[in-house]
Amino acid sequence: MGKNKLRKFADMKQIGFVYEYPFARLEAEGFPLRGKWGDEVFGNSNPITLELGCGKGEYTVGLARRFPERNFIGIDIKGARMWSGATQAQREGLANVAFLRTSIELLDSFFAPGEVSEIWITFPDPQMKKVRKRLTSTRFMELYRKVLRNGGKINLKTDSPFLYTYTREMVALNKLPLLSGSADLYSEVGLQGPLTEIRTHYERQWLDRGLTIKYLSFVLPAEGSLAEPEIEIEHDTYRSYSRGYIECPQLLTEIHKNDETRTISGADN
Repeated sequence: MGKNKLRKFADMKQIGFVYEYPFARLEAEGFPLRGKWGDEVFGNSNPITLELGCGKGEYTVGLARRFPERNFIGIDIKGARMWSGATQAQREGLANVAFLRTSIELLDSFFAPGEVSEIWITFPDPQMKKVRKRLTSTRFMELYRKVLRNGGKINLKTDSPFLYTYTREMVALNKLPLLSGSADLYSEVGLQGPLTEIRTHYERQWLDRGLTIKYLSFVLPAEGSLAEPEIEIEHDTYRSYSRGYIECPQLLTEIHKNDETRTISGADN
């Protein structure tokens, strides 16, 4: 491990709102703040929003700045990444931000049923060949149900036509209430505000390379069976680190024609 990473890990141990709980200890003792994030971490009963795969934490911090009446927790398995957001939140004195280093698959070990109001999934790996690892798959929807309040909201921002199409089809098939959706977020006048003002490092890269950013927001009811969409979706033809073009423009054109966009009001419930 490089010296820079070691320094970042050392820094984060000194930040009181960064949490890391080894799996062996979690298995043996459970997480002591489960069900108590509001009272013991934030000191209030404001709604809690999670950002899954938060990376550097830019979106978590950006949302916290704009919505002081809500609490935000960035979650990622890569501890060195979240150093940027954690130190920024500390410098700004943001009292409604926390970070948790863990696997998303352990979500219900850290949060009690109904403790979370909203989830953001920002620019995840689309996992085109592994539906079980796809963060918007029905497998993960069932996991989110374990921590979300009834009627909690899921938000997806992605550059991936594949993931956008898959998630839209999953929402439609399972008749999940769609709040808003766009195949080209930055062209939608009605969706301006925090959705377009907060841009992560990778989002800026995709925009600079001419990619459109896609967005979906939907409600996840606490009950009801969920089924996987049985459709073939053309895979993205650009790579994570060289995303200069897309070879499937017909897919995006078709999505844009059929997509109905409705206005939302920021990150509220």
